[in-house]
Amino acid sequence: VQLQASGGGLVQAGGSLRLSCAASVRTFSGYTMAWFRQAPGKEREFVAAISWPGGSILYADSVKGRFTISRDSAKNTVYLQMNSLKPEDTAVYYCAARRYRVVVTDAGKFDYWGQGTKVTVSA
Repeated sequence: VQLQASGGGLVQAGGSLRLSCAASVRTFSGYTMAWFRQAPGKEREFVAAISWPGGSILYADSVKGRFTISRDSAKNTVYLQMNSLKPEDTAVYYCAARRYRVVVTDAGKFDYWGQGTKVTVSA
């Protein structure tokens, strides 16, 4: 499974971005997908996760009400809509996949990772 993340960029505080993660896999079914982020000098942290086919979703408290994770099974793609962005959201965002339907927040339980896309939020 290869994951290709895109959509990062520079945005002002209060703005929005939508990240995409395309999976090169014959079938998207059964994979739990997630977004993590890593800010400079900090450890990688969980942002959001969505089960297959999408009935279970988890968010980190820091992004609840501002970020929305979704998936398009026809396109083998997962999205992260980020609204009301804050400077503390600045990080490299990674998408990840695990071939189990249980949604988890532990990065160590994800088997496949994308290359990351950088998000910078200016004050």
